[in-house]
Amino acid sequence: MTAHRLGLGTAPLGNLFTAITDDEATATVAAAWNGGVRLFDTAPQYGHGLSETRLGVALASYPRDQFVLASKVGRLLRRVEPRPASAFIDIPDVDPVFDFSRDGVLRSIEESLTRLGADRLDIVHVHDPDEHEAEALATAFPALIELREQGVIGKVGCGMNQAEMLSRFVERVDLDCLLLAGRYSLLDRKGAALLEQCAARGVEVIIGGVFNSGLLARPEVGAIFDYAAAPAALVEQAREMQSVCGEFGVALPAAAVQFALRHPAVGVVLVGARSSEEIEADVAYADTSLPDELWPALEAVRR
Repeated sequence: MTAHRLGLGTAPLGNLFTAITDDEATATVAAAWNGGVRLFDTAPQYGHGLSETRLGVALASYPRDQFVLASKVGRLLRRVEPRPASAFIDIPDVDPVFDFSRDGVLRSIEESLTRLGADRLDIVHVHDPDEHEAEALATAFPALIELREQGVIGKVGCGMNQAEMLSRFVERVDLDCLLLAGRYSLLDRKGAALLEQCAARGVEVIIGGVFNSGLLARPEVGAIFDYAAAPAALVEQAREMQSVCGEFGVALPAAAVQFALRHPAVGVVLVGARSSEEIEADVAYADTSLPDELWPALEAVRR
């Protein structure tokens, strides 16, 4: 799917938790490109449109036929009063509103293309339909499949943080790919059966969240796991994995990235980055040669 098997996840470009500048966002994309990254994943939710706008500006100077552009449907950006809480800061005066209707899908794609300054999307995921499974099946997926058949979009996918519903979608929907976040990592294997299912059906898997929100990047007290404070037992387990990696002269984040890349169903691993230094480090993690003996040693400390 890409020149490099890493993709850039751009929620951080939408000021996730921490604000960055437009120039920093552009530099991050440039560093990703220079590192061989050719899949760029965004969504209306990320920065309430800011991620798409910044990504579009950053990609404008690169040949359109040389990268894969992915966004998502299921949320429209509308003015909401009072404004709900958000993990994104310094954002436009609009908020994500769930809409999985056919009209909502069409509007979402049109508005995303406008923010991106793009003429097409190579991948469109139905985004987080956790509480909207029936509507996604009845209207969102059929609308995307229709657009795919018309050549308006490339691939149809679904992006979620859970494996169970994705498994049902793989059974019932003609998906090209899916994005599974956080459920296939050194610490969390809830997505393992889903990956086997996808391998059997020829559905390509994009894996996100390989650091489980940061714990596998920095296993320390106060670290985040799955968007919340990491339990002490998981911090200890991550530290044990870090120690094992150290015995092999390997950085734990490199093992985290390459663990997901090892699975035959996985085509791309998405990594979020908010600076050129972060994405350069991620590319190095993916390109580091790791010894085969590392993997059983890491499995031995799993609980």
